[in-house]
Amino acid sequence: MLDQTLLPGEVTQVTYTEWRQVVDAIRTMVVRGAPAIGVAGAMGVALAANRAAAAGGSREEFDAEMARAIPALREARPTAVNLAWAVDRVAGMVADHEGTPAQIASDLAVAARGIHADEVDRCVAMGQHALSLITRGARILTHCNAGALATGGYGTALGVIRAAYAADPTVTVIVDETRPLLQGSRLTAWEMQQERIPYTLISDNMTAALMAEGRVTHVVVGADRIAGNGDVVNKIGTYGVAILAREHGIPFIVAAPTSTLDLSMPSAAQIPVEERDADEVRGLSLFGRHASPDGAPVANPAFDRTPARLVTAIVTEQGVHRQPYERSLAAAWAAAAS
Repeated sequence: MLDQTLLPGEVTQVTYTEWRQVVDAIRTMVVRGAPAIGVAGAMGVALAANRAAAAGGSREEFDAEMARAIPALREARPTAVNLAWAVDRVAGMVADHEGTPAQIASDLAVAARGIHADEVDRCVAMGQHALSLITRGARILTHCNAGALATGGYGTALGVIRAAYAADPTVTVIVDETRPLLQGSRLTAWEMQQERIPYTLISDNMTAALMAEGRVTHVVVGADRIAGNGDVVNKIGTYGVAILAREHGIPFIVAAPTSTLDLSMPSAAQIPVEERDADEVRGLSLFGRHASPDGAPVANPAFDRTPARLVTAIVTEQGVHRQPYERSLAAAWAAAAS
């Protein structure tokens, strides 16, 4: 994995050889982004099978190790549905497989690589579908990081931006910092530099002013889970950006693969929101010192819920979906499953 906690200052690849390391990498955000942690989870299951098969034990011992690995990987982070979806997809092969542990491990490795390839293909398709939503000379604001880093190779929101820029080199991007972990300034800005796409970095509290001045024409974000009614759970701060976009008449577009849909959730109210460590907020430094008093009480929800009424369109690999989302997303899910 490319260690995302070290970017942009250090580009470091890390290699994991057992599933517990993958769990820790997901929890500590060495790898992050809903599709990317799904891929990592699937590969963690395959890694667990490979190690268990190499140990040479019985099928019962193999199954016992898989029973330890699968729930731990599935529950490494609770909000993004892609993780559970991908882990469940490969884990389902274990119980039904009648082969030897070595054969199971081999098939799981193929399946995990297939999930990775599929996610990249979905993102490329989303970028093309979204072109109809982006006007010439667009100034696109994006929140958090939903690029190649977050998806395993291309990007959801940044995939839309990549496609839009390829079609129209006058497109520019506004990247907000995305506090408290600065995925925008650390990761999205880094990706924009790699892609040589013009961008401007702003702090989160500048968004309203730029919209009022007409310097934003579109908002494009990713998602960690989308409920059946079109409510979107995404990085904390997304809801505020959506409210501002509605106030200023700016299209608010969500790009996410069908693996991010959770039609079992009628609305976002039922989706759990991860509360992360207080030190992620307290740890902000200013002038070489902590920017908060030691021991300051902290709230640190990692995600928020954006109601469907604020969402102009949802783009999946199946196309562009609009209200009523209950109908259009169900159709997208059915098409993806067929």
